Amino acid sequence: MRASRRQILSNKLLPLALSAIMAGAFFASRLCQLAWAHSPSPSTARTTQTVTWGSLGGCDCRGQILKPTPEPHQKGLDVEELQQRLRELGYYFGPINGVYGPDTWKAVRQFKTNLGLPPDAVVDEATWEALGYGIEIPISKDPLPPPEEPIAITIDTDRKRLMVYSKGDLYSEFPVAVGKPETPTPRGEWKIIYKGRDWGGGFGTRWLGLNVPWGIYGIHGTNKPWSIGTAASHGCIRMFNHHVEQLWEWVKVGTPVTIVGPPGFPDYWSFRTIEPKAVGPDVVEVQKRLLQEGLYWSWIDGSYGDATIRAVKYFQALQGLPITGVVDRKTYQALGLKIIEWD
Repeated sequence: MRASRRQILSNKLLPLALSAIMAGAFFASRLCQLAWAHSPSPSTARTTQTVTWGSLGGCDCRGQILKPTPEPHQKGLDVEELQQRLRELGYYFGPINGVYGPDTWKAVRQFKTNLGLPPDAVVDEATWEALGYGIEIPISKDPLPPPEEPIAITIDTDRKRLMVYSKGDLYSEFPVAVGKPETPTPRGEWKIIYKGRDWGGGFGTRWLGLNVPWGIYGIHGTNKPWSIGTAASHGCIRMFNHHVEQLWEWVKVGTPVTIVGPPGFPDYWSFRTIEPKAVGPDVVEVQKRLLQEGLYWSWIDGSYGDATIRAVKYFQALQGLPITGVVDRKTYQALGLKIIEWD
């Protein structure tokens, strides 16, 4: 009988204890957010930063000069976009395979010859610029004045639009290109952490870097204006150069950027056990689901830190799962998330 009473008492007190802990975590989380938002940061005065390219994913728009080479031929996203554009212009009829081989060389030579460029198969900046001839680029006759603070950006990868908000109201909207399905633009709540200009090539005239923790992602211009309005990049957000120049002047380091749209994972991603300090798009999906469950109140930032660990433990306790703070297969499935497996 005593065991039964203890069990009854435990069943009554457990939800109350969890509620008290969750409420304390909520207020602590909000205080941390406010402190972060209003405290000075060494990076807030920085307007440029050297980008180190890694293997984690993200934008790779440095732009290589393409030229005929013996096998193995040059490969990459630049080549895919070149082949796609040449096909649209009626010069190329081969596969879109990202390999700069003889069929693509022939199409480039014909294109350059017809436009009065050197009749070779070298794809340099002049060639990329020529590939954009005939693209109608919207230019406003009366540029908008800078929006009033606070400024926030939302990017909808489904609609392929970038919205600028001023004091909570929509101020302006721009067309963009986003990541391809196999290299998606990362959903989440980010911040602009550095500003660059006049990098040229695939970056166009301006760069706004985001604090995505698993790769190099940003908002930038482009030398491929025909890609705007499509899913074409390695995950970055492309804008017409004159649009990103205007945006670059409006925003500062620390401006919030929210990316919404269908969930997406890079083509190399598969299920893994998510442990503390992990980063990635799967962490974003866990955080979003925990937010929907009312257990998580911090940033959707793809970083598996203390706030996410606490929320996972609350969820595991409510689901009767082992309270580990680690997202294993059972926890992932209990959250209603689809497990992706690659052979």
